[in-house]
Amino acid sequence: MESLEGAELCFPQLLNTSCRKPKPPSSEVVLLYILMTFISVLTVALNLLVIISISHYRQLHTPTNLVLLSLAVSDFLVGLLLIPIEIILTGVCWFLGEHICVFCYCTSFIVTSASVGNMVLISVDRYVAICHPLHYPSKVTQSKAKICVCLCWIGSVLCTCYILKDLLRQPNRYMSCHGECVVVIDYITGTADFFINFILPITAIIILYIRVFVVAVSQARAMRSHIVSVTLQPSGTGTAKKSELKAARTLGVVVVVFLICLCPYYSPSLAGQDYTVGPSYLSFGIWLLFCNSCVNPLIYAFFYPWFRKCIKHIVTLQILQPDSCEASIL
Repeated sequence: MESLEGAELCFPQLLNTSCRKPKPPSSEVVLLYILMTFISVLTVALNLLVIISISHYRQLHTPTNLVLLSLAVSDFLVGLLLIPIEIILTGVCWFLGEHICVFCYCTSFIVTSASVGNMVLISVDRYVAICHPLHYPSKVTQSKAKICVCLCWIGSVLCTCYILKDLLRQPNRYMSCHGECVVVIDYITGTADFFINFILPITAIIILYIRVFVVAVSQARAMRSHIVSVTLQPSGTGTAKKSELKAARTLGVVVVVFLICLCPYYSPSLAGQDYTVGPSYLSFGIWLLFCNSCVNPLIYAFFYPWFRKCIKHIVTLQILQPDSCEASIL
């Protein structure tokens, strides 16, 4: 009887403190695992193409693309680390120890927070480019963009340290048995996370893009009628280039899709509940947020000719030719 009971435990040698092995997954869950594995591989491949493209070709070294590069790095980490970890957490016993468990959750929160920060930076970039086009080259430079991206990631780390401070102090704090890897976000901490990583950035993004939309519509009307009127140029800053308006539209799609995928993730906070993240938390919100990391490069491929051209160069190995970094991509 004891041997039969031990066979059902994650750690048979720890009869009193071991977790029970998860039940064999149903056929629907197995299909979900296969689907998420495919999405993980696709996410890694597509975002790696974005990272290589922007990093290699000098024509793409612009402030806007530096932010896109940062977003691609966070999306790449989602496919490489977060999706596989989530599959492991929901399917088998946790054998990697409490410290690796803490590392996994810290990475997940840092990447999610950094993605939100990158979306805010994209919105600020488009706001300056459309609403203040004459000042854009001086206000938004590569060096400033690099500093902002670095601050975004540093802020994400600090925010994660605050949210998971109890877990960092005591790694096994939320583990009721050996073989479990969970974290509980209480109401107070969840509320702080909700305001820092959802309410404040979402409010900023919406306000900035409403302003961008109003100015873009005004400038589009001016260009169609061939009239350059001061009343249609806020603050006397001139008219944005057509390419900037197109970029604003494309990045607007990226931001809107991200917001749609982010809202279900914060649904427990919206409901004012504590929530547990772990093996039993096969949440639609988490999977939807992960899928967003795969969608972003597909949006670039649909809207950006330079990305399609870069993919062709990479796949055909033209990128390995001497001075390929100087190639005309735009």
